[in-house]
Amino acid sequence: MRQSGAVSLPEPSRRDTRLDPYVDVYAERTHSLTVSAVRALFAVANRPEVVSLAGGMPNIADLPREALGRAVDRLISERGTQAMQYGSGQGEPFMREKIVEVMAEEQIHAHADDIVVSCGSQQALDLVTRVFCDPGDVVLAEGPSYVGALGTFRAYQCQVVHVAMDDEGIDPVALRAALISQRAAGKRVKFLYTIPNFQNPTGVTQTVERRREIIAVAKEHDLLIIEDNPYGLLTLDASPLPALRSMDADNVIYLGSFSKIFAPGYRVGWALAPHAVREKLVLTQEAATLCPPVFSQFAIATYLDEFDWRQQITIYRDMYRERRDAMLQGLTEHMLPGTTWTHPDGGFFVWVTLPEGLDSQAMLPRAVTARVAYTPGTAFYADGLGSRNMRLSFCFPTPERIYEGTRRLGEVLEQELELHRTFGLGDEPTRHLDLTTGPAPDIS
Repeated sequence: MRQSGAVSLPEPSRRDTRLDPYVDVYAERTHSLTVSAVRALFAVANRPEVVSLAGGMPNIADLPREALGRAVDRLISERGTQAMQYGSGQGEPFMREKIVEVMAEEQIHAHADDIVVSCGSQQALDLVTRVFCDPGDVVLAEGPSYVGALGTFRAYQCQVVHVAMDDEGIDPVALRAALISQRAAGKRVKFLYTIPNFQNPTGVTQTVERRREIIAVAKEHDLLIIEDNPYGLLTLDASPLPALRSMDADNVIYLGSFSKIFAPGYRVGWALAPHAVREKLVLTQEAATLCPPVFSQFAIATYLDEFDWRQQITIYRDMYRERRDAMLQGLTEHMLPGTTWTHPDGGFFVWVTLPEGLDSQAMLPRAVTARVAYTPGTAFYADGLGSRNMRLSFCFPTPERIYEGTRRLGEVLEQELELHRTFGLGDEPTRHLDLTTGPAPDIS
């Protein structure tokens, strides 16, 4: 495991004005914006002949769509003039009350007044970053970390300092060291960003004891924690763990979402924040959108009122468990000796570490040609690491397709290794996070 230093802000790229006549008019922060590696994959990964293990799109086929349709029809006919009107910048009070009920599943005791509804948790993270960060400020984040968060931090010209992880989550010793070294260098560290449950991209979950240790370090050094938790209720092997926010109500801003436990198309998430921060988030939300989507809030509140949403989550868990197990079986049977991977207890993702000499980014075009797609590990680092890693998603394809995808991927790896041995491709050493549950069996 390792700690990396701060990532320097990139120099503005002076583009050819013949290609982009507005290059001298753009704000400075736009020069650091780049295309998401995940988005760039969609054009090819969504072709039907390709087994896509790349995206984190939830499988919503098991939702009771006909009954939901009837409920939405009633909503429009009976309360349409409210549901399709402007609303509160903080979010509708009835929606915030329902969010309190959902968070109680992870032992969070909260008040609806401290919740700000957002357009998905991605916007909640954007609002938090906008409220706290100036250009050059440091954000501590797990290494690797969620690509969407890295894009947000980049957009606000933050420096990302990755903190080492092990198979229990963030290393508290590495966290303390990173915090002390950055402040000693005169940097302003604004917060720690973490996904404690079934982390994206690694699938690793912080243990309860590790959560306490992280909170202790944060309290000792007066560090704010941003807890991003879209997957927490999608536990596959045990009951949900207590959220970081349940252990420290004063120093943790909690981000949640209905995208994974209901449906992403409604775009409803939220932030639970201390009262003073809540007010800043509301003002920022009003400046950005006036109000979060009102109809979506009515529709989700209707779902939570009229349907057994806890049972629906149980259905999701059973479905994702079958897919997770298919992926782990496929990896065990098809990966090269020397390949390792994580064993997630929930969520959507498995993190794979390739044998020495293989580069997941360089290999991707050949994998797509072989009709299988994944997300290269470099997408999840702000400092260019992760070339020997890949994120595999088991949430959307059927178990049969997942298993077939691992078979195709195994064949690609064998071909890549043979090329490496024959032509010396990829001889440069690479650093990477190696989170494993043990080596793959020798299948030679």
